[in-house]
Amino acid sequence: MDSLTQIALGSAVAVAVVGRKSSVKKAALWGAVAGTLPDLDILIDYGDALSNMVYHRGFSHALFYLTLISPLLALLICKIHRQMPLYRHWLLAIWLVLITHPLLDTLTIYGTQLALPFSNHPFAVGSIFIIDPLYTLPLLLGLAWVLWRGKRALAANTAALVFSSCYLLWGLAAQQHVLQVAAKQPVSSEARVLVVPTALNTLLWRVLLVTEDAYYEGFYSLLEKNSDIVFQRYVLDPELYQRYQQHPDVQTLAAFSQGFYALEQQGEQVVMTDLRMGQQQNYAFSFVLAAEPGQPVSRLPRQLQLAETVSWVWRTLTGELSAANQLPRNLTSPDAESEPDRPAAAQYSSH
Repeated sequence: MDSLTQIALGSAVAVAVVGRKSSVKKAALWGAVAGTLPDLDILIDYGDALSNMVYHRGFSHALFYLTLISPLLALLICKIHRQMPLYRHWLLAIWLVLITHPLLDTLTIYGTQLALPFSNHPFAVGSIFIIDPLYTLPLLLGLAWVLWRGKRALAANTAALVFSSCYLLWGLAAQQHVLQVAAKQPVSSEARVLVVPTALNTLLWRVLLVTEDAYYEGFYSLLEKNSDIVFQRYVLDPELYQRYQQHPDVQTLAAFSQGFYALEQQGEQVVMTDLRMGQQQNYAFSFVLAAEPGQPVSRLPRQLQLAETVSWVWRTLTGELSAANQLPRNLTSPDAESEPDRPAAAQYSSH
């Protein structure tokens, strides 16, 4: 999740655990610090763009390592504030703040390596977008109220945590519903299926189907009664996959994306893309494959057009656009029409 959300969650958890025993402001401050710590790994340069993507949310998000450092951080806090009698309370608070950070990240689609050092599997549920106001705002409001009113308002902070947690459960339930709808589409019988929310909400969902020779992208709104999904079909080149399947960088991305990736020949370059994050023509992570294994991998720049994306989501949810519609052209790459080597696209109706 985004940094503001992790700060809000960390502060809210710390206030809930230790706010009655210690100062509410101290609890909120140290909760924010501990809630930020795991994401500091983004400052580490692992050598190239692909490695930076794959190793982010690695050891700093591992439950084992976070559990190990919790006693030390709690001890430091108690020494600074001379609150050694409250050590057990601070230990519980800091441990919960540290582990709820990666657990929340796991509900996004990026991938969180919770089980290091025992496994480097990137756990990714994909039931919430990386930024979702309906999750974050209640936490901020509860914190603001308790910081203003003090311990008399601890119930507001607790209520905000409960509401936000229930919202996460709602996201999981909504995702399962959309997965059931996606499973009824004819092409899904021979495809790997991925369902993730679109930007800032859990009502409009992106459905991705990947087969051996193509992938399909469609959208489904929970506000629409129609269960049909209209997909855009993008052709893959099996020979390209065969040629590069042993390339270490391709194997790395394939494992990290859990098979939801694409290879494209663009002129003299081979581009590999993580299909889970972003949408067609505006993916978050695309890389130029190095000519020789071992050479640094470069990342293609992305034009992030959040305002247009939010507008499209809103117009779709309010019925102005059908969920079957793809993103408007101004959300696609400005060179899309002049790139003859991009995959061919065709509309595919599920019924």
